[in-house]
Amino acid sequence: MSKPILKIYFSDFFGVPPEKIEEYGAFNISLLTDLPLFIDPFLLFSSSKPEYQKLHKEIIEYVKFLKTQSSKPLDKGLIEGWFHFPEIKQNWFGYSKGGNFGRGLGPKFASSLKLNLTTIFQNFGEETDTAPHLEKLTLVKNGVGKDQISDLTCNLITQYLCEYTESFAKKNIAPEKLKKFMVKKVRFDKKTSAWVAQEYLLPKHGKDFVILTPTDMLTKDSNWINHQDLVEDFSSVVEGVSNTQLRAQVDYYFASVLPTDPTKEEIEAAVEKVIKKYPELLDVFIALKEKDDDGAKLQSAEKIAEAQEIFVTQLKNLVDRLYSTTDFYKIPTSSYEEAVKRISFLKHVIEAEDGYRLFYLYGKPIKREAYLQIIFKLTWFASEHDVNAEVNNGRGPADFIVSYGSKDKTVIEFKLASNTSLEKNLIKQAEIYADASRSTHAPLKVILFFSETERMKILELLKKHNLSNSKDIFIIDATPQKVSASKA
Repeated sequence: MSKPILKIYFSDFFGVPPEKIEEYGAFNISLLTDLPLFIDPFLLFSSSKPEYQKLHKEIIEYVKFLKTQSSKPLDKGLIEGWFHFPEIKQNWFGYSKGGNFGRGLGPKFASSLKLNLTTIFQNFGEETDTAPHLEKLTLVKNGVGKDQISDLTCNLITQYLCEYTESFAKKNIAPEKLKKFMVKKVRFDKKTSAWVAQEYLLPKHGKDFVILTPTDMLTKDSNWINHQDLVEDFSSVVEGVSNTQLRAQVDYYFASVLPTDPTKEEIEAAVEKVIKKYPELLDVFIALKEKDDDGAKLQSAEKIAEAQEIFVTQLKNLVDRLYSTTDFYKIPTSSYEEAVKRISFLKHVIEAEDGYRLFYLYGKPIKREAYLQIIFKLTWFASEHDVNAEVNNGRGPADFIVSYGSKDKTVIEFKLASNTSLEKNLIKQAEIYADASRSTHAPLKVILFFSETERMKILELLKKHNLSNSKDIFIIDATPQKVSASKA
């Protein structure tokens, strides 16, 4: 049996050396699943590149346009045209673990943005002590999230990204792998107040196109200007208020809404109340972040290097091991057997061939289920089975459903031992998902642990629920020094 062609990344699908993509400045995306990276508009603002600064200015101008329209009674068509944005799935970034399909920015986003631009963000674009920033919209709980800001930014710079990709594609990709695509909403015409489409010659993947993104626009986990930092650095924000009377008022009000011996959640809630009463504090916080623009670039570079190490370098090593084992790709008789084989091999690589390193960065474990799920998805590149992630059949999303036709389905749930919902998942969560999806096999449960304490927790739970000998539960030992009994 011949080995399958290894195709995971953009470079694999379009026959381009990874070095050329890196030299061009783009991130070598996976075309199997989204990677958890985001465009940070602050990196456009703080860049020394004139074209990036121009992009940031155009983004701000568009939001200012939206602000002028937000207080008006608009019909549905105008709201959709101005405030709704389709997901730019073609850049292959975001939270989707089973492909590149997200939700886009629809009615909920539009409603929140339209309201906030007439209330807490009514001075957007008119700030005196700081430049306007799109991320300001993420600084309150009823605002928008970092993934939405990334999606919005991507929408507002689509023209640049298409031109950036087209330029690379014409020079480096075979003509038969390219196609002309009419891309919607690439440029906002100020004269007509309408978005216009434009045609580009772009890399063709299936029936769709692919967009490359410059690495120096990207970050991971959070934007430089973010809600968490606002809460954690709130004392510095208050100290940064130059008006002594206002600072005293803020201190007094904060103390009045803060409970005695507050929890982390109560502190956050108190900060939210203060921000709503004194929204000018947002500008003070943003000004502090602006002063450390070098820190933003350094943090972004470190996070992208981390993503490169996890999702490209280390993952490539894992897949190479799978690739070198020809029996791994022999198509079994059922989705259950295929899933068991993939899980078993992944377990073997992690436990016996130093694959555990995939879950460590700078010597510390990466305790994120999303990473485990993305890595598992990327090991299915040579299977004839369908592998769909986060499939919701009415009772919540299963991590994965492996199927070979409608009459052969298996649900797989991944959990870290540290997850507080582990016991609930072991008892019934996976079974609920399996029932909802009309699975034809028992659900498989995969648990990853990083310490002896976590291992003992798993074994005690299995014993408590008479699951110690279950053939459907796999425990993967991700400790550097292995212990015994790592499969129930």
